[in-house]
Amino acid sequence: MKSLTILAVCGAGLGSSFACEMSIEAALKDMGVKADLSHCDISSAASTRADIIFTGSNFKPQFENYSISSTIIYLKRLVDKKEITEKLTPVLKQLGYLQ
Repeated sequence: MKSLTILAVCGAGLGSSFACEMSIEAALKDMGVKADLSHCDISSAASTRADIIFTGSNFKPQFENYSISSTIIYLKRLVDKKEITEKLTPVLKQLGYLQ
């Protein structure tokens, strides 16, 4: 199975997306799933290849303007590990990384 890539995205690609990346990493560790994680700003996300993109629900209108083949998960709170786990679990199952 190919390596899973996950991207955390915020407006500037600095604090919020990095904090989100750390929360995703903690959730994945709890699930026993390995992935390559990174973070960036919203304009860079359109040209970055990732299997899954996490971003704030406030960025949904901007992402709807991009042609992105990644699964996009919108979060109300970027650092909420429980919300991340709840939304990530079905996607990982669909992609074959969880049973």
